[in-house]
Amino acid sequence: MSGPDPRDELIEHLPAMRAFAISLTRNNATADDMVQDTLVKAWTNIEKFQVGTNMRAWLFTILRNNYYSSRRRAQREVADLDGKHTEALAEKPAHDGRLQMKDFRCAFAQLSDEQREVLLLVGASGFSYDEAAEMCGVAVGTIKSRTNRARQRLAELMHLEDDDALEMTDDATMSVLTAAKAASF
Repeated sequence: MSGPDPRDELIEHLPAMRAFAISLTRNNATADDMVQDTLVKAWTNIEKFQVGTNMRAWLFTILRNNYYSSRRRAQREVADLDGKHTEALAEKPAHDGRLQMKDFRCAFAQLSDEQREVLLLVGASGFSYDEAAEMCGVAVGTIKSRTNRARQRLAELMHLEDDDALEMTDDATMSVLTAAKAASF
């Protein structure tokens, strides 16, 4: 870089950046953290700043982007102050799911074509009973009946009782076996 180092100009914009951060966050501590994060990003990416352009605008853009990124991240996060959610998290060994998936595939192959079709449409693909009925060219009641019989037959083939917990790792398979709450008849 020839001429003055743009890093020297960073300090001049601290008061304005802090005021902007406070107006966004309405929290002094969070605003200070945001200003610090902005300075770190600006410092580490100073080569991207075009000398002769508006440093203040560049810093405010970084600060604003950090703010909205943190807001989006916060929307996806779950508050777990007492640790109850964390304690409930567990991961089953992958081999259990593979074994149950193998059993499922064997049982699924034993179903009639109509039963497999309706389970794939309503369960795995997420179509409504009405949509599946239209696709198959049959009445909605027929689709509901086929779905119910197919689920019962699948449970029978897999030797499942009403109170047995299915612990497969595949969501699509689970949806095939689980009756949709909204579509019960």
